[in-house]
Amino acid sequence: MNIQELIRMRRSVRTFDGTPLCEEDASRILNFASKTENPYDLPIEWTLLDAEKEGLASPVIVGANTYFAGKMRRVPHAEEAFGYTFEKIVLYAQSLGVGTTWIAGTMDRKAFERAVRVSEGEVMPCVSPLGYAAEKMSLRETMMRKGIRADSRLAFGTLFFDGSFEKPLTEENAGSLKDALEAVRLAPSAVNRQPWRVVIRGGAAHFYKKQDKGMSDGSWDIQKIDMGIALCHFESAAAESGLRPAFLIADPGIPHEDGTVYIASYSLGNH
Repeated sequence: MNIQELIRMRRSVRTFDGTPLCEEDASRILNFASKTENPYDLPIEWTLLDAEKEGLASPVIVGANTYFAGKMRRVPHAEEAFGYTFEKIVLYAQSLGVGTTWIAGTMDRKAFERAVRVSEGEVMPCVSPLGYAAEKMSLRETMMRKGIRADSRLAFGTLFFDGSFEKPLTEENAGSLKDALEAVRLAPSAVNRQPWRVVIRGGAAHFYKKQDKGMSDGSWDIQKIDMGIALCHFESAAAESGLRPAFLIADPGIPHEDGTVYIASYSLGNH
C-alpha cells in the first residue's frame, strides 16, 4: 500500500474494540519510531504506555488499552519536527491496521506527562491511542466528528497558490505536484482548521501557516504541529510521485496577509 492510499484511507479512531495491541504490532511501531527522522534533525524519545497500569484515559476515547507518546526538548521548530515525525508513525500504524488519533487537549495531561517522565525543558506535545477500531463508532465519536466536520476539507484553490497569494492554483495547473498537494489537503489538523497555505514559486513549494485565534499561547503553537503534518504528507507523496523534494528554510519574501507566517520550503529541482 502506497503513502497516498494510506493518507486517503486513514481516519481518526476514537472507538476501539478493546483488543490489546499485539506484541508484534507494538514492537514494529516502536522500532519504526526509533528510526524515523525529521527535516529539523531534532531527537524525539518515544514510548508505549499501558493505560491501566499508568492510570491513563481520555474522555473522547473508548476501548483503548495502549497509548503512544513522545517527548522532546522545547526548542525552536520542536512543534514542526514533532508533527512531521508523529504523522510518519501514524501512517505506518495505519499500514499495520492499527487505529490512531491525535490527542493534544482532551486528556489528563499531567498524568500522561508523569507516565512519560517529562522533565524541565521537555515537552510532550501529543499522544495517540493504539488499537483496533470497533465495528461501530460510539455516539460520542459520531457527534464529535460531525462537530468538527472531520470528513470535509477546504478547496484546492483555497489552500494552494501559483506564484503569489493573489492567484489560486488549480488542480489542472498543479502538474506533477497535484498528488503531493492533494496529500497536504487531506492532512489531519487540530479541530480540522487546516492552517497550511502553499505557494508554488521559483521551482519551490513555500509553506505558510494561517494562524487561527486561540491556537497558540505565545510559547507553544499547536498549528505548527499541523504544519509538520503537512510537510510530512507533501514530502512523502512528492517522493512517491518521482520528485526529489529538498527541505530548506529560506523565506522567499512573498507578500501575505497579517496572521500568515512563513514556515519552510521544498525545492523541486526536477519539477
